[in-house]
Amino acid sequence: MIPDISYLEENARRVRAFILTHGHEDHIGALPYVLPRVKAPIYGTKLTIGLLERKLEEHRLLNKVSLNVVEPGQQRVKLGPFQVEWVRVNHSIPDGCGIAVHTPRGIIYHSGDFKIDPNPIDGRLTDLGRLGQLGKEGVLAMFCDATNAERSGYTPSERVVGEALGKVFAESRGRLLIATFASNIHRLQQIITAAEQHGRRVAVAGRSMCNNIVVAEELGYLNIGKDTLVELAEVHSLPDEKIVLITTGSQGEPMAALTLIANGDHRQIRIKPGDTVVISATPIPGNEKVVGRNIDNLFRLGANVIYGSQVHVSGHASQEELKLMLNLVQPQYAIPFHGEYRHLTAFRELAAEVGMAKDRVVFPGLGERIQFTNKGISRGGKVPAGPVLIDGLGIGDVGNIVLRDRQNLAENGFLVAVVVMEKQSGSFISGPDIVTRGFVYVRESEDILEEARKRAAAEMEVIERREITEWSLIKTHLKNVLGDYFYQETGRRPIILPIIIEV
Repeated sequence: MIPDISYLEENARRVRAFILTHGHEDHIGALPYVLPRVKAPIYGTKLTIGLLERKLEEHRLLNKVSLNVVEPGQQRVKLGPFQVEWVRVNHSIPDGCGIAVHTPRGIIYHSGDFKIDPNPIDGRLTDLGRLGQLGKEGVLAMFCDATNAERSGYTPSERVVGEALGKVFAESRGRLLIATFASNIHRLQQIITAAEQHGRRVAVAGRSMCNNIVVAEELGYLNIGKDTLVELAEVHSLPDEKIVLITTGSQGEPMAALTLIANGDHRQIRIKPGDTVVISATPIPGNEKVVGRNIDNLFRLGANVIYGSQVHVSGHASQEELKLMLNLVQPQYAIPFHGEYRHLTAFRELAAEVGMAKDRVVFPGLGERIQFTNKGISRGGKVPAGPVLIDGLGIGDVGNIVLRDRQNLAENGFLVAVVVMEKQSGSFISGPDIVTRGFVYVRESEDILEEARKRAAAEMEVIERREITEWSLIKTHLKNVLGDYFYQETGRRPIILPIIIEV
């Protein structure tokens, strides 16, 4: 799923650049699909550009775009009437930044995804000093991460997870399997460091995990000992207490490594009693059911499963950090993003607590224009917006009707009714022959299908008497009579495909 960029396509000559805050999939993943349609240079920090390079290479676009690495706090990029600077922040991936856009109307600050970690793994602190300077210079509007606006206090440091994982390593006697986000480089570093301290070798399962580790190590964001990593095929030749497996699938993705392992479908890894599985992530809203199913399956296979807040911390700011951000930046207007409506509402309440008028916190609708003028802010007019679905090589060719058909196929199956018609006379020679898939089990439903044939045959006689020869009308008659009968008998409405063969 990518955003609808038709407005950008219509105004492609006005697009100066793509400005990246960090390297998470929901912030760079659409670019390989967007760049062929809207060409513009791309700017981001070293790791962000490194991760994007791998994606563009897979799509054969690497040599067709301009990639530019920026250093937070040390440079500005001039883009038409704007000047853009990157302000370092902490997040669950290194090299995360907020972005200050200096415009003729004032500074627009976009927070990116952030939290304020007082003791980050890489030692790179959120640049609170620069944020305070921006506030003194005068920030017209701040677009702010509101993901954790309902969560009180401060988001714990990533180091808390490292301490918890250290205890898991010390107490585990068998194999260790740890599932986490492939992009959480700091988490991966802590796992690798703990493995080296406890004499374990590290194997990796999952394509995105392998890719990110390669990129992060090449760019110097991961420090891995010479003999630490082993191939997945070597796991079985090592003692159980000497191996840790890092996998994708912390969100229950159907084809991810952990899901395949939990279902017993992985080609190389099988759970056995004595294994410890750590899910170092919390379910993204909507994923709770599939994550829970994986946990249940792992327990059934004999694993000890550790999950929940004890082995994970968020990468987003909680309430006290959001208040600090508001006090530092002191925007005239605030536009919360990256949250459901309840999170935006909670953010507005926080802003009120630090003295910001509630009417200065704006919730724009999807595609709604916001204009900043000398007189303040105005809202009005919309541009095309919403999701565009990618299916195979097709972009935007799957819409609501196709999705509805797929859902119906999944729930009710389909049925093909074949009839043979004589070309000259228009009379039916044979049929209907009925073939079903995913609707009913044929051997147990012969009576229903035979009755359906009889009713369709009777309808064909009516069609002949009325001398109906238009194929679309014939198909509609057959669909109606079969659809009504099957719903009456089964309570289901399969997709019915009448096929007319003319001889």
